Amino acid sequence: MRNVRIDEIDDFDRAVLAIGTDYPPGHLLPYHEHRRAQVLYAATGVMELATAEGTWTVPPDRGVLIPAGTRHQVSMPGVSTRSLYIEPAAVPWFPTRCEVVEVSALLRELLLAVVDMKPRYPEHGRDAALVGLLLHELSDLAPLPLDIPLPADPALWRLCDAFLRHPDVHDPPARWATALGVSERTLGRRFRSSTGLNFAQWRQRACIVHSMRHLAAGAPVTRIAAGLGYDSPAAFTTAFRTLLGRPPSAYRADR
Repeated sequence: MRNVRIDEIDDFDRAVLAIGTDYPPGHLLPYHEHRRAQVLYAATGVMELATAEGTWTVPPDRGVLIPAGTRHQVSMPGVSTRSLYIEPAAVPWFPTRCEVVEVSALLRELLLAVVDMKPRYPEHGRDAALVGLLLHELSDLAPLPLDIPLPADPALWRLCDAFLRHPDVHDPPARWATALGVSERTLGRRFRSSTGLNFAQWRQRACIVHSMRHLAAGAPVTRIAAGLGYDSPAAFTTAFRTLLGRPPSAYRADR
């Protein structure tokens, strides 16, 4: 199925429903939630998903797992998606928090194939076998650290939000501590307790995740590194590989 709303078919008696959707440039799906668990795959473009807990950046050819009942919004600057809506009982292993995941070549082909199936596909035969294989492949996906956890504390959240708009890998923790009227040690404890990361880890991850959209748009690594404040393209590449296990070239649209 293509370009239909899940609300129109949500009550169909099938464990998995697949929908392909083409979104115009700059499209924003406002906050909403689904009764089913969702697998959202970016066939083209970069998606940015947000919940009350943080943000997730989804590069091309990756996907994001969205647990049932999770209130979220998605920014889609010219994206073609493939979505699976899955009955929670069919995926007891599904994460309780959103996760960006790698999509293998086999899983990609399965995602592209199932959107052309009838919504009430036969419960036995080829289509049912594709769905079974799809669920098997989904259960073994590797998560990627492409989420930016956000603190609940309003003052710290505002500082994080401002940083995400203009990231700088050398932004000193002393500036943040002064803005909050606390010591750097207290700032570190707040970051660790509210995000699960220390300040330097959060700052580094935010910079790497910010680079994803620019990489997908074909921007040179030299320009991206300079814009984020890295001392050299090599320093940016090293930080990128440390976080994701691959060089920036693996996330370029023209790879």
